[in-house]
Amino acid sequence: MRISTLTMYNQNVSSMNRQQGEFMKIGQQIASGKRIVNISDDPQAMTQAINIGQSKAVSTQFSEARVGVRNALSQEESVLNSVNDVYSRARTLMVQASSDTLSDPDRASVASELRGLYESLVGLANTRDGNGRYLFGGYQDDTAPFVRDVNGDVNFVGNPNVREQQVDGERRMEIGHSGNDIFRSVHSSATYMADAGMDNQGSMQFKGINISDPNDPAFGQAFDLDFADNAGQMQYRVNGGAWVDYNDPTTVALGGVEVEIAGQPVTGDTLRVARGQDSNTDMFRSFEKALAVLDNPADTEAKQTLRTNTLRTVMRELDNGMDNVLTTRAEVGARLNELDALDTIGGNRTLAYEQTLSDLVDLDYVEAASQYSVRMVGLQAAQKAFVDMKDLSLFNFL
Repeated sequence: MRISTLTMYNQNVSSMNRQQGEFMKIGQQIASGKRIVNISDDPQAMTQAINIGQSKAVSTQFSEARVGVRNALSQEESVLNSVNDVYSRARTLMVQASSDTLSDPDRASVASELRGLYESLVGLANTRDGNGRYLFGGYQDDTAPFVRDVNGDVNFVGNPNVREQQVDGERRMEIGHSGNDIFRSVHSSATYMADAGMDNQGSMQFKGINISDPNDPAFGQAFDLDFADNAGQMQYRVNGGAWVDYNDPTTVALGGVEVEIAGQPVTGDTLRVARGQDSNTDMFRSFEKALAVLDNPADTEAKQTLRTNTLRTVMRELDNGMDNVLTTRAEVGARLNELDALDTIGGNRTLAYEQTLSDLVDLDYVEAASQYSVRMVGLQAAQKAFVDMKDLSLFNFL
């Protein structure tokens, strides 16, 4: 069979091009560190790698989201710690102000410090995060959640709902708490407390509250006591029921609850006995009530009684407030622990993704180096063969 010179040249050039292409391909793999340089190198593996890369990117987004949530929760935990310190100091001042040995100027000094704590509490309630958002504003985090009205009283104008952030594939976590939950709520376990009417004119005081029978059918209800003079005999009734003679002192049984009362009420005086969540739960109101009785001299027995009853009520409200803050801090701590657990899970998941990606697309340098040497030898052989064959001619043998 005759082989033309053109055919011989074409075959040798094709062989050199093929060998050079294989040599360049392995060189690109070594330079990039990837087994798959082009999708055509392994379409199936590249498709899997793209899907895994997308999953890894989503996991990275969740990790970044957890960083933001953790920062917000850590700042909230710090603020709640300061709030608890304010409540604790305020309660200490209430105990001090309740002492009969203090004079009105002494109580005015206590009121001055208490007012400073009140202002500090307002500042803590309107804390901003690193992005300028109000920490306790809920959805409405661009304006201060607590503002003063025309009377100077602090009111909540934020949103009670809290933003959520996707921190993992199946987990959405609330970012903090609303100011309504922290400063205007108490825990459901808050026990009974008494609150004498601010307009009372008598000397009636409540001493203590005892839980006598939590299984009583009426236990858990609120009880309102009204006092009235009936033909020279002071009487009281509960929730508008029958009138009962009042003796000083007395213990009133109220559906599994007993309240000790002493002193002389007058017609129109009232006393409310209810669980914490059915009483005043606004801590700013508690401060405002205490300041109102401490700022005014108690120059009559009625005013002294009002001050005593108010301070006792405020102390119990502060106790409930501290319990609520501690419960909220526990929730924040639980969320921070959950974020740590999610970080661990996410880190393990990311490592698994990286390992799978490495198995799919990363280069085995030992094998690649061997192939590089083989391809170089092949290319040199093809070049040598072409050099030898291009000089073959019958004219050389004439």
